[in-house]
Parts: sequence; structure tokens; C-alpha cells
Amino acid sequence: MWHPDRSTRQSGREDNYSARVSELSLDGLNTAEPAVAERELLACFAARRWADELVVRRPYHDVGTLEQVSDTIFAELSWADIEQGLAAHPRIGERAEGTQRDAAWSRAEQSAAAGDGDTSERLRAGNVDYERRFGHVFLICATGLSADDILASLRDRLTNDERTERAVVREELRKIAALRLRKLVRA
Repeated sequence: MWHPDRSTRQSGREDNYSARVSELSLDGLNTAEPAVAERELLACFAARRWADELVVRRPYHDVGTLEQVSDTIFAELSWADIEQGLAAHPRIGERAEGTQRDAAWSRAEQSAAAGDGDTSERLRAGNVDYERRFGHVFLICATGLSADDILASLRDRLTNDERTERAVVREELRKIAALRLRKLVRA
């Protein structure tokens, strides 16, 4: 179940469980206490409804089933849920700060986005244009893409209408979450 008033740090402590746990098996995710499983899943995609739905639908017999259920939940998320997950992502080309698992994953996923000085500057300018147009950060599943590929996609997506772009953002977040789920359970 989704609980909009529940914070990720229910105890109020600055305990960083995700940074302390280097890996989790699928069995570990299936058997973890709900609060622990939710915390781990939020590192994959920071939308509470998505994480809570994955927790209550356990156990998962294999990673493929976990991904299929995640995809189903993604299709059911409201735009507010998507925005909640989107808010946890840094601008493309900017380095995620912190020691948490999601920050480390983000740095690795965006490693090619730095590009040369000229490309980096064009990405920064494109990010500003995109944020003015759509009201949120430009998001792309950057794994395996060059800085030039990312820049080309950014420019192309600036021509989208809002409805089309929301669908693209949802799909890019879904791809990122799927990659991170596999990393989370070492698949």
C-alpha cells in the first residue's frame, strides 16, 4: 500500500542502510521486512507507491517476474507518482551527490554524459531550455549513451508536446528502474 505521509526515514535517524548494504539477492528482497524492502526499492525508483506495490506483491520467483510486475505498476502510476520519482534524479550531466546507492548508480549511469567542454555546455543550456518548457529535469536512461546521443535526444524531445513528453519520461524512468532492480538483486 502507498502511504503518502510516511517518510523514508521513519525513525528520524540519518541511518543510510542502502549505502551499508552492498548487494541484495532476490530471496533477500522477498524476505526482507517491509520497511527494509521499501527502502531498497526506493533506491531504484523514488516513488513510494511503486515501491510499496512491489513490496506487497512479493514474493518474486525470478527477476523477470519482478521486472514484469514493476512494468505493470509503472503503467498504473499517476503523473504525481512519476514526478515524485523524477525529483530524485539530478540533471543529466551533473554529478549526483551523496553516498547512497541511488547516487552511486546515477554517477555510473551518467558517466558518459560529461562529454567535452562544448558538449557539456550545450547539455547545460539544453537542460535549462527543457526545464523551462516542461517544468522538470530532462531525464533519459543514459546507460550506454554518449554525451552526443544524449544531447541529440534532448534537442529532439524539446519538440514534444507535454502529453508525448510525459509518456517518454515514464518510459525512461521505467528503463532506469529496471536496470537498478537488476543491480539491486545482482541479476
